[in-house]
Amino acid sequence: MNKKVALRYEDRFKMERRVAITPQHVAKLSKKYDLDFYVETSDKRIFTDAEYEAAGAKIVDNVNNIPVIFGVKEMPLDIFQPNHTYIFFSHTIKGQPYNMPFLKRMVEQKVNLIDYEKVRDEHGRRTIFFGKYAGLAGMINTLWTLGKRLKEKGFNTPFEHLKQSHKYNSLDEAKTAVSKVGMEIVQNGLPSELTPMVIGITGYGNVSHGAQEILSLLPVKEISPKELLKLKSNKILPDNVIYKTIFKEHHLATPKTNTDKFELQDYYQHPEKYKGIFKQYIDKLTVLVNAMYWDTRYPKLITNEYLKKHYNKNHKLIAIGDITCDPKGSIECTTNCTTIENPVFVFDPKTGKQQDGFKGDGIAIMGVDILPSELPRESSIGFSNALFDYVNEIVTCDYSASYEDLKLPAPIKRALILHNGKFTPEFSYMEKYL
Repeated sequence: MNKKVALRYEDRFKMERRVAITPQHVAKLSKKYDLDFYVETSDKRIFTDAEYEAAGAKIVDNVNNIPVIFGVKEMPLDIFQPNHTYIFFSHTIKGQPYNMPFLKRMVEQKVNLIDYEKVRDEHGRRTIFFGKYAGLAGMINTLWTLGKRLKEKGFNTPFEHLKQSHKYNSLDEAKTAVSKVGMEIVQNGLPSELTPMVIGITGYGNVSHGAQEILSLLPVKEISPKELLKLKSNKILPDNVIYKTIFKEHHLATPKTNTDKFELQDYYQHPEKYKGIFKQYIDKLTVLVNAMYWDTRYPKLITNEYLKKHYNKNHKLIAIGDITCDPKGSIECTTNCTTIENPVFVFDPKTGKQQDGFKGDGIAIMGVDILPSELPRESSIGFSNALFDYVNEIVTCDYSASYEDLKLPAPIKRALILHNGKFTPEFSYMEKYL
C-alpha cells in the first residue's frame, strides 16, 4: 500500500502562491494515517518550506518519482511518469486547446488524473473549490479597477483609495479598506454624473457569494433586473447608494420560439433552443461582474458586435470584472485572461483593440485567471479543509484495480478523468479532443 504523497511547486504562473494541503493538515494526516509527505521546495509559496518541515514533511528539489502528486494548477509535460496519480485543476474538460498536449502526454504515460473541478456530491454540487475566494478577490479587484478607471476619466471617488487584492496583508485588511470606502460614500455621496451607480453580478453560486460578500460592505440596495430596466438616470435618486442586481439564467436567455416558456433544466440540456437577451441591461450598468459558469453551448452575454454598434464615450458601462474569464467567451471583449502582475486592459469597441492599463477609450476589463491566489493564505486553508477527508484514500488507493473496483470516495471517483491512461466512462467524450 502506497503511503508516499507529494506537494509540487507551482510554476504555471509567477504569482501562484496557493497550496492544496496546508502544513497543519500535513501534520494531522501524517500522524493519523502514517503518510509520508514530500514537499517540493519553493521560495514563493504562501506557506514556507520551514513550516512544512516543522509539520513533518521532507523538503525535496523535485517530486517527480513520488507515486501520488497534489498540485493546484496545470503541470508541465515532463513531470508525468507512468502509472502515477496527479490531482490538480487540469482545465481540459472543455477540450481547451492549450492544454491538449499535456492531456495527450498523460494518456501516453498511462497516468491517473483527478480534477478538483469535477469533485461533486450525489446532487452534482462541487465539494472542493476556490470559487468563493475568486469572488472575494474578484470584487475587490473590480472596485479597484473602477476607481482607477474613473480617475482616468477625471472623477475623484473613494474607490481610488483601494488596492489590488494581493497588496493587502489579509482578507480582513482588504475588507476594512472596502468598508472605509463605503462609509465615505454614505457621508459624501458620489459624483452626480455617476449616479445611479449600478453593479450587476451574473450567477448565484460560490463565486457570486464571494463577490457579494465584499459588495455588502458598501451602501448597497438590491433591485431586480426588472426594476433595473425602470431605473432612470434623470430621476432624483440618492447619490450615496449603490444599486446591485443579480442576474440568473432566465434573465440571460429566452426560448427562440415565442410560444415556449423558459425552463431551467431544458436550458441546461438544450441551450441551442435559446437566444441571449442580456443586451437589454448593458446600458443600465456601471460595472458588470461576471461570476457564472459558461461554455460555448450557451448564448454570449456581451458580443463585440453589440458594443461596436452601441458603445460610445458617454456609455454608462465603465468596467467589467470578468471572474469567469473565458477568453472571447460569454463576454467577447475579454480577449484574453490577464495576470496578477498585469491585471487590467481597456478594450475599445470601435477598433476592437486593447491597451494594457487604465488609459484609452473603451471599457476597463479585469480578467485575472488565478484570482484566489491574490488571497493565498485564506483560500489555501479553505481548500485544504475541504480536501482533507479525501487525501488518505486518494494516496492509498490501488489504482491497478479495475475502474469498477477502485476504492475511492464517490466524489473523487466522479472526478477521475483518466484511469491508467484511459478515459473513465463519464469523460469518454474527451477522446475527440485529442
